[in-house]
Amino acid sequence: MTAPAPRIIRDDGASPAPRLDFGWEKSVAPVAPPGAGGWSSLALAVAGVALLLFGFSVLEAANFVAAQFARTAALGWLTLAVAVAGFGLLGLATWREARGYFSLRSVDRARAAAARGDAAAFRAELAAWQAALPPGRARPGDLADLSVEGIAALVEARTLVPIAQDAAALGRAAALQAFAVTAVSPSPALDALVFAWRGVRLVRQVAALHGFRPGIAGTASLLRRVALDAAMVAATDVAVDAAVRALLSSRIAEHVAGEAAAGAVAARRMVLLARAADEACRVLPRRG
Repeated sequence: MTAPAPRIIRDDGASPAPRLDFGWEKSVAPVAPPGAGGWSSLALAVAGVALLLFGFSVLEAANFVAAQFARTAALGWLTLAVAVAGFGLLGLATWREARGYFSLRSVDRARAAAARGDAAAFRAELAAWQAALPPGRARPGDLADLSVEGIAALVEARTLVPIAQDAAALGRAAALQAFAVTAVSPSPALDALVFAWRGVRLVRQVAALHGFRPGIAGTASLLRRVALDAAMVAATDVAVDAAVRALLSSRIAEHVAGEAAAGAVAARRMVLLARAADEACRVLPRRG
C-alpha cells in the first residue's frame, strides 16, 4: 500500500513552526492485542477430552446394543432402553447445570444495561429475572415507560431490599450453627470442613432467594464472585484470633476464650458471606 504524501501543518501561536504530517495514523490499521477473544488452550483441551469421552461412550454403547440385538431382539430392546435412559439422565443433568450456570449471566447483563442507560434491555432482563423469582416474592410491577433510574429505584425498594433482609436472616442462622459447631468441635480440620459445607449451602440458599438454581458449575461461579471478600475476611479474622489468644495468660482461660473467639470468628464469616452472596446475585449493585 502506497503511503500518503506528507502535508505541511502550521501550529497556531505567536511563532508558528511548520511541521510535516505523513498521515501514518490513518494508513496503519490498529492491531488487536493477542489473545483477545476465543477459547483458551485449557478450555480447548477440556472440550476435546469431553468430546472424546462422550463420543466414544456413545459409539461403544451403540456397538454393545447392536451386539445384544444380534443375540435376541428382547435383549437388544432392553439394552437400548437402558442406554437411552442413562444418556437421557446425563443429558438432563448437563442441561440443568448449563441452565443454572448461564442464568447467573443475567446479573451481569442487567447491570451492564443499567450502567449504559439502556432501559429496554434492562426491562427485558428484569422480566426474565422476575419470572424466575420464588412464589410469593414481591415483584417490582409494571416497568413500562420508566427510566433506568426509576426502574432501579422500584426494583430496589420492592424486591431487592426484602431479599437482602431474608439473606441476612439466613446468614444469622448459619452464624449460630457455625458458632455452636466450632465451640464444641475437637478438631480444627473438622471446623474447616463444617464451615465449608455450611458456607456452600448458604451461598446456594441466598441464590435461591434471587430466583437462581445453581448447580455445581453455578455454585462454583458464585463462590468465585465472593472469593476475594471471603479471603480478606479470613485474613483479618486470623489476625484477630491470634491477638486474642496472645493476650490470654492462663491456659484454661486461653482454651475456653480461644474456642469462643474461634466460634465468634466463624459466625462473623457466615454473616459476611451471606452479604457477599447477596451482592453477587443482585441485578443491581448495592448503593452505599
